[in-house]
Amino acid sequence: MTNKKIVITGGPSTGKTTIIKHLESIGEKCLHEISRQVTLEAQEQGVEQLFLEDPTLFSKKLLEGRVQQFIEAQELISSRIFLDRGIPDVLAYMNYANEINPPSFVEACKKHKYDTIFLLPPWEDIHETDNERYESFDQALQIHHHLYETYTSFGYDCIEVPFGKVDDRSNFIIENVL
Repeated sequence: MTNKKIVITGGPSTGKTTIIKHLESIGEKCLHEISRQVTLEAQEQGVEQLFLEDPTLFSKKLLEGRVQQFIEAQELISSRIFLDRGIPDVLAYMNYANEINPPSFVEACKKHKYDTIFLLPPWEDIHETDNERYESFDQALQIHHHLYETYTSFGYDCIEVPFGKVDDRSNFIIENVL
């Protein structure tokens, strides 16, 4: 079955996970963000912030996980699947960290194409940091710029999701799935 793979992306503290959880609660098929899992696994091995200590290794682990999610999405029986971030996010964060994008990362983005990209803008009112989310609001703005640039460089038209209540934002996404 061919299904639509819809990415919900944005910098830290933009409401992605909240929207994904809401979409899932109303019966949509969703695949969750994996970066916290990668971070927690590294912390269990004594590496406090893998992205800061070894951005390339962190990105490699994310890329592998996101490619696996893409494959999983293809196999799900549903007309559409919502994903909390996509493969190009890996390149956007590497660009943010001034790291070189390995050719295999670029090829993964070209090979695994999504149908629709929703980009959540930085939202200062809900921005917060924690043990896995350490970026300031200014850094979140920079990450947003890199996400937009990266997705558009692969030919995607990013649909910006307006601020608002989670059900309003979720309804906007559902109404604008292409």
